[in-house]
Amino acid sequence: MVTVNNRDTPVLIAGAGPIGLTAAIELARRGIACRIVDPLLDHPLYAKAVGVQPRTLEIFEGMGVLRRILDAGTQMNGQIVYVNGQEIARMDFPVPADIPFGFLSIPQYETERILREELALRGVQVERGIRLTGFDQDANGVTATLSSDGGEQTVHADYLVGADGAHSIVRKTLGLTFEGAAFEEQYMLGDVEVDWSMPRGYGIRSMHQADGKTDDLLVCIPLPGRGRYRMSMLVPDELSRDRPPTNGVAHGFAGGNAPELHHIQAVIDRLSPVQTVAHDLRWSSVFRISHRIVNAYGHGRVFIAGDAAHIHPPTGAQGMNTGIQDAHNLAWKLALAVSGVAAPGLLGSYDAERRPIGEEVVGRTVRSARDGIGADSSDPAFVIRREAQLLIDYAGSPIITGASLVVTAGTADAGRRAPDARGLTRAAVTSPIRLFSLLNAREHTLLLYAGEASGAEDVAVFESVARVVVEAARGMVNVYLVAAPHADMATTILPLITDEEGEFATAYGATGASVFLVRPDGYLAYSQRGGALDTAGLTAALRTTFAQPAPD
Repeated sequence: MVTVNNRDTPVLIAGAGPIGLTAAIELARRGIACRIVDPLLDHPLYAKAVGVQPRTLEIFEGMGVLRRILDAGTQMNGQIVYVNGQEIARMDFPVPADIPFGFLSIPQYETERILREELALRGVQVERGIRLTGFDQDANGVTATLSSDGGEQTVHADYLVGADGAHSIVRKTLGLTFEGAAFEEQYMLGDVEVDWSMPRGYGIRSMHQADGKTDDLLVCIPLPGRGRYRMSMLVPDELSRDRPPTNGVAHGFAGGNAPELHHIQAVIDRLSPVQTVAHDLRWSSVFRISHRIVNAYGHGRVFIAGDAAHIHPPTGAQGMNTGIQDAHNLAWKLALAVSGVAAPGLLGSYDAERRPIGEEVVGRTVRSARDGIGADSSDPAFVIRREAQLLIDYAGSPIITGASLVVTAGTADAGRRAPDARGLTRAAVTSPIRLFSLLNAREHTLLLYAGEASGAEDVAVFESVARVVVEAARGMVNVYLVAAPHADMATTILPLITDEEGEFATAYGATGASVFLVRPDGYLAYSQRGGALDTAGLTAALRTTFAQPAPD
């Protein structure tokens, strides 16, 4: 039986994992109604993706879920590598002083629980037991078919987001390619506890090698709790399955016999750096790994994100984080499109910005799985920032203007992540604040900088620039005037922030009058340091994102 659902929705999201939930929260935060459906009757309870990168924690701060994520996680301090019983490497994860958060480990089901609860607080519930089975689209929207035990329903949405995993029906229906291959090896996962003397918060990677090739492997990632780890290892012959068909996507959990505690203990006995006994097995599974990347992140009014667009080895905990950032990038653009204020090319920038990131992550994680994290660089600080996903650069994006293609340390060029800065002060606040506390991660933010030589005669110039930007951004921008300690800006009507410790000037490379336009996702859409403030350039930058108002 087919019924027509008259409750149309601006955005339909297929898949209620962390990627779909992120997209739904970001839409709801902007007042955009959406529906999110998932075929599973209950949420999964396995520790699949466990690593949360510093950049994702910054996103979670903007989403309003950071405290709960930190409460449910445990800090990742580093990794120790053993080969044939001997320690050969110890990598700490020291976070640079300018980065507000470190590396965190948290079971994926906890991340999903927190995101699900946040979404419910915003009035949206996941609709479970409902599967997207097909859709059509035209210039006016998407007509989707949803199936459940109660039959089928047809839903009209302005846009469809496929966050439906490696076997995505959205990707397949769009006819997108998914080029790549599968790893020959099969693996098994187990969520267990051990009583051992290994240092707290360190991942353990122990291998047996013969003739330089790894033939046995144990990887232990710490989880919250006393002695709790997610352990992964090669599958024993008795649990291995036949090689997957070459025309399928062999990625994720496999059906059949799940590993038992004795299977995991056998690997621990062979490879653990210290003798220990595993206990309290919470969950286990056999899984396969592929590396694939889609040829487009969407078409027309339909988009894909996360595993639907890119799959790769779990090395370095890049997958879920990359997917969350896909959704974060897409959602603010969709919100402007649904609101009718998006520039014509705005949604096209999603593919232009995120697909190159997906391609880089797939390639890098495949290399890291074979050679180890950071094997391609002799600069540990660079490796830490890259694995933390802090070096993403959208300089080639069609909605980034004035971008410098030369990476200059200590400066904030258009296309790059907007740095945080501490030691800022403002009236009526009795202690220093962080710059990120001013960015609500919902609208754009204009940061005007007044250097030491700026005086009262410059106030009118800053205020004029602010008026131009507010008009060009259709009012959807927050403006702050950040002033050096001795700049005379006392007469301004703009919200005034004082850079008491000079961290803002250092992080942004600002000396004289400067302007920085920060997007809702925390990346710089435009930057100008020194010289006469270029209102024409700012306006042009904003017109790549915001449609021009219709003439009266």
